[in-house]
Amino acid sequence: MLTITADGFSRDCSRLARRDFLRVGALGLGGLTLNGLLAAQGAAAGSEFVRKKSIVLVFLGGGASHIETFNPAMNSPSPYCSVTGEVATAIPGVTFGGTFPKLAAMADKLAVVRSFQHPVGDHDGAIVHVMSGGSNPTGQRDDPRGFSMSSAYARVRGVNHPQSGLPTNVLLTAPETDSQFRTERSRVQRGAAPGSLSSVFAPFELEPQFEAIEKPSQSSSKRSSRIDDRAVALDNMQMHLALDRFENRRALLGQLDRYQRQLESNPDVAAADSFSQQALDIVVRGVGQAFDLSKEDPQLIAKYDTSNFWIGNQKARPKDMRRSTLGAQMLMARRLVEAGCGFVTVQAAGWDNHADGNNPNMKDGMEMLGPPLDQALSTFLMDLEERGLTNDVLLVLTGDFGRTPRLNKGGGRDHWSNLCTLAFAGGGLKMGQVIGQSARRNDVPATEPISTPNLMATVMHTLFDVGQLRLQSSLPIDLLRFIESSSRIEALF
Repeated sequence: MLTITADGFSRDCSRLARRDFLRVGALGLGGLTLNGLLAAQGAAAGSEFVRKKSIVLVFLGGGASHIETFNPAMNSPSPYCSVTGEVATAIPGVTFGGTFPKLAAMADKLAVVRSFQHPVGDHDGAIVHVMSGGSNPTGQRDDPRGFSMSSAYARVRGVNHPQSGLPTNVLLTAPETDSQFRTERSRVQRGAAPGSLSSVFAPFELEPQFEAIEKPSQSSSKRSSRIDDRAVALDNMQMHLALDRFENRRALLGQLDRYQRQLESNPDVAAADSFSQQALDIVVRGVGQAFDLSKEDPQLIAKYDTSNFWIGNQKARPKDMRRSTLGAQMLMARRLVEAGCGFVTVQAAGWDNHADGNNPNMKDGMEMLGPPLDQALSTFLMDLEERGLTNDVLLVLTGDFGRTPRLNKGGGRDHWSNLCTLAFAGGGLKMGQVIGQSARRNDVPATEPISTPNLMATVMHTLFDVGQLRLQSSLPIDLLRFIESSSRIEALF
């Protein structure tokens, strides 16, 4: 028996192989083993309507301002324009918020939506509503309708990739130390839930394991000291996977190699069915390759590394500040989609810039969170391009909602769902454009609104041949009906 566990994820039988990640007993020659799960999902996983595409959804928990991100509107009167200014982009006449110079230089590789809106104004409801693509119209806890976009993908695609065996639906969270950030993480975890679908289709959750780093003192005002030691940067990007803390990750990989050789020399294995072989593949290829970050180029790791940025509520809880993990999350997202995970959600907290004690004001919040996001996403897009994956991976960037056009008395912006942040990159779609326009005061769309069902349809049309999908009688009726009733964002296709 070989068991590889992820701490804290072993909860119930329906999620055994996903939360323990791997549990292979004699390669399925008896007992409840992973190959049984693979066999149960095999029909969906081999369907011809599945496109060779992946989604990476970066969710800005708390609700990033649509103004300070991609619609600074500096021609509008104050306070309807960006408090961080603007930066010219690669698209003539188009500007981004002042904390995104790297993304601005790559604007020809992005499509920004300036007319995205939805009807839900509270965090809990809005996150569920957006992450469900509007299939849950209210997002409230007493509303049983709907399913996350990622779980819908797993339901159609199958919970494991048929070749690599890795989960097709993964949620990358962060090791939050700030209580407000932890709340935002829990909201995203709820938003990623399968809802009316079975818990089998819930995301497999991973969290980067960071080495203990000395936290800033309460009197320290500088949070941007750089880490020049690349070995530390590499250690910081190891994933949280423990088998007695794995003792040593290199020893684990050696163990997997020896295990593979023993199994290949066993004549019983040669007679095992294809699903048993997939179970072996999960062990020796899924873990051994997808999570072995030592194979990454140190120079690429340095480009992804955002640990020089401190994030958290410095004014209210300076001891809870932590180094940004977003670069590590985006690197792992790239590795996962490359290994066969079709839908990866990246959780990023801290964007609730109310200036209310729990959160900083708009300017401070954007200057804290904008640069690591700018670096992590621009590196991710560059990395995809260099690997020839740009057309195979669609990056989606959004959050709970946008922020009020007027600043409050503390210099923050409050909840505003009449205009929200939404941007895309890659996926073989039409980039280098702005879709829709806002009114002069940055408060409502001036053109036809883009809705959450439009977002869902765009994602589904990217991942599947929807015309063929409609013919699948084995899929839930509510899922098919919702996909059929929604229109994709045509400007992208």
